[in-house]
Amino acid sequence: MEVTAKKTDNANVQVEAKIAKSDIEKKTDKIAKQAAKQMKIDGFRPGKAPVSVVKKRLGERLVQDAEAEALREVLNTASKELELDAEKIIGEPAVTKFDRGEEFIEVELKLSLRPEIEIGEISELIPEVEKPEVSDEEVETRIKELAEAQAPFEPIEEDRGLQEGDLAVFDFEGFLDGEPFEGGKAEDFELRIGSGQFIPGFEEQMVGMKKGEEKTIKVTFPEDYRNEQLAGKEVEFKIKLKEIKTKQPVEIDDALAKKIMGDENATLEQLKEEVKKQIANEKLSKLYNEELKPQLVERLVEAFEFDLPESVVDQEVELALRNKVQQMSEEELAELRENEEKIKALRDELRDEAAKSVKATFIVDALAKREGVDVTDQEMMQTIYYEAMSMGQDPQQTFEYYQKQNLLPAIKMAMIEDRLLTKLLNEKMEGNEAQENKEEKEEA
Repeated sequence: MEVTAKKTDNANVQVEAKIAKSDIEKKTDKIAKQAAKQMKIDGFRPGKAPVSVVKKRLGERLVQDAEAEALREVLNTASKELELDAEKIIGEPAVTKFDRGEEFIEVELKLSLRPEIEIGEISELIPEVEKPEVSDEEVETRIKELAEAQAPFEPIEEDRGLQEGDLAVFDFEGFLDGEPFEGGKAEDFELRIGSGQFIPGFEEQMVGMKKGEEKTIKVTFPEDYRNEQLAGKEVEFKIKLKEIKTKQPVEIDDALAKKIMGDENATLEQLKEEVKKQIANEKLSKLYNEELKPQLVERLVEAFEFDLPESVVDQEVELALRNKVQQMSEEELAELRENEEKIKALRDELRDEAAKSVKATFIVDALAKREGVDVTDQEMMQTIYYEAMSMGQDPQQTFEYYQKQNLLPAIKMAMIEDRLLTKLLNEKMEGNEAQENKEEKEEA
């Protein structure tokens, strides 16, 4: 076996080898002998079947196993020759050539190595962060919204028509082509007018109805309605309005604070402080996610230069390509299938962004290790479960889907990145605040 290995750069290795066919035959015999000890073949005692019979029974599988063993030996020889640490090798080697000749098999392999990244002082790369200001007006508006949510609906005494914002209590029955349809009937149903809970046009046609009034309205179900029998169909609803309720004003005082905060000792001032913190956190989260985190990642990517493992970049390109293809029309897909050059051009177009994404991942990984930032499998699972439940999906099925699609490492890495960037930005903000406080004391 002849093996030549060389590093094309610090993250990629090219391996060339010539494997003698006689070596493959020897390995095939060896594997057949081992298999013979375990096999039960009619006409022979267990483990006593001749190797020739075993080779005939297993056929091409033995050759494939022998070739796989030879490839492992090539990989081991290359690793020893270049003194490669097994932990530095990323993923499986890519076999770019495997030509079976009469005497030799010519092989070419590509190995990807984890990049070595030296990260020094990065404080200058972290964007400036100022804690968002929250005005008294913003606090007052939010508390009014909270009070509105707590306000009870009470029946109105005045003789007036139904208005937007009212709670309508009514009976209804739906008809398709003059016949009642399943699920189209209810009594004492409560609907907040203007909520958009019902089919478009339903609530609008109820506006102006008075208590005790009956009315027939026509609406058309959306084309994508979940019930196919009703999707896109025009129907009639017979409605009887039984009661109109409206929200009663709620006093904004200590009693409201006690109710909202769930604390008998709570005061309105304490509620205002909590609301102020909540709004500040919301603003800070928006600032981080929409502006500062992307800016920080971009700066880190620009600041560090190192070789990238080609196989990892290739995988990222393929992922981006799949995502792009999913958004294409049938006409675009048909055109793409017929033109290999267009697929190649699309891959080339996606490569720069894919390389940036891979580079950012390695930088974040190195920084997270340095900063002691990690996410446990339990935390990742809890996040997946919580998000699945919030979207009305089955948590266990969602987790198993991610697992089967091998998406868990990417989800975990995304969580680590988010946690790391938050930590760096928080430290920057806290450092700035501490400096400002120090300067104020010195001036005083």
